[in-house]
Amino acid sequence: MSIQTDDYRTKYTLETFSFLPEFTADEIYDQIVYIINQGWTPALEHEAPEAASSHYWGMWKLPMFGTRDPNAVLAEIDQCRAAYPNHMIRLIGYDNYTQCQGHNFCRFTVLGECNSHGTNNE
Repeated sequence: MSIQTDDYRTKYTLETFSFLPEFTADEIYDQIVYIINQGWTPALEHEAPEAASSHYWGMWKLPMFGTRDPNAVLAEIDQCRAAYPNHMIRLIGYDNYTQCQGHNFCRFTVLGECNSHGTNNE
């Protein structure tokens, strides 16, 4: 099986998974389950595409301490997406033992060109 990917030398990337095709809904669910099964705390960050690589991203609410339900995480992703439709959204798994991120990937990317106001020009 061959996986088609974009040209890594010209593709705008934010993390390792950027080199792969977009995740399906099932693959995103599996990543959430992985974060929870590791005992990590899910959290969401969001940022406008034009500023995504220039500074820290804003956090969506507080990290979801103690969350064991992947559907609750999906619901928060949907709420963040509704509040910031033109932002990129990153799902993070915080490891409370090592005090660092154990996992992260961008859930949504904005397709097409974005102007200086962060709105989609498509």
